[in-house]
Amino acid sequence: MSIANERIKRFNKKRGKFKPKLLILFIIFQILFPMLMAPFIIFYGPFDTLRSLAVGTVYTSRHPQYLRFFLAQEEIEKIIGQSNQSLGGDIENTNRSNAVNLASGIVVEDINGQNALGKFHGKVMLIKDPKRIKVAVTKDIGVNGNRLSDLVKNIGAIAGINGGGFYDPDGIGNGALPDGLTVHNGELVHNNVEDNAVNIIGLDKEGHLILGNMSSTQIREKGIQEAVHFEPNLIVDGKRADFTDGPYGYAPRTAIGQKADGTIIFVVIDGRQPTWSMGAGMSDVYNIFKKYDAVTAANLDGGSSSEMVYDGKVLNKLWNIFGERYISTGFVVMP
Repeated sequence: MSIANERIKRFNKKRGKFKPKLLILFIIFQILFPMLMAPFIIFYGPFDTLRSLAVGTVYTSRHPQYLRFFLAQEEIEKIIGQSNQSLGGDIENTNRSNAVNLASGIVVEDINGQNALGKFHGKVMLIKDPKRIKVAVTKDIGVNGNRLSDLVKNIGAIAGINGGGFYDPDGIGNGALPDGLTVHNGELVHNNVEDNAVNIIGLDKEGHLILGNMSSTQIREKGIQEAVHFEPNLIVDGKRADFTDGPYGYAPRTAIGQKADGTIIFVVIDGRQPTWSMGAGMSDVYNIFKKYDAVTAANLDGGSSSEMVYDGKVLNKLWNIFGERYISTGFVVMP
């Protein structure tokens, strides 16, 4: 056998040898490299709209501190301040379906829509009598939050959605302390802003949904019976409120509104689920309330808090893989 033939034989033998470790390393590289590069493309790339959307989405999530791994606080505030685009716009891009009478005076419908991220899905609950709406507060306030299903059960209600936000001075994230001003049965049950004014989402004795900046003193003067603090307002006096989409991005959403006849509208939009629903921008939520002829509407706490329950069952598809989040307040429907 010639030397040339021998070399060819050895080459073919080496070439045909399967090396699983190299294949595994190649697959890992193909997965990890795009993941590692994605944040740099988003935050430092030439796509201003994508950067604004990403900053707004993370900024309003449970972990806004992650932004500081990539951007200085001054840059984050600059992007938030400049983000005034309307992601959802005023396009009628939603549709209603599958109306179900859950109980006397309570109807639930599916809501479906389309935005820049794709399709979104959620639930809308219509409550004919606004005087049935109460704010439920965790029974372990200052210590621990409750799941929405427990908030509903503990107060003797039959349905509900999550309510206002909560603050977390110790980083525990257990929903123990409602943020701003919280009112139940006409009593101020929690206040962490002293007598400063914050945006209130509440109901008076006649069941009118009241929105606007109020202090604890003004809440008493106006006879507010049930209230939480959150923002932004979406519809005030029948007109679109002064809000923009950019600072909020796309996320699971919860919101409350009211029609001219007094009917209360609960809205919960699923999000962060690529095969189901990526979430909604503020204009998407506004469009939903416009479709339901709301004259007043406001955004509530969203993200992993977004939830709607009836008779102890969760009606929407939760984003949190661990199930119901522990929260401090909810808007509930009494029997």
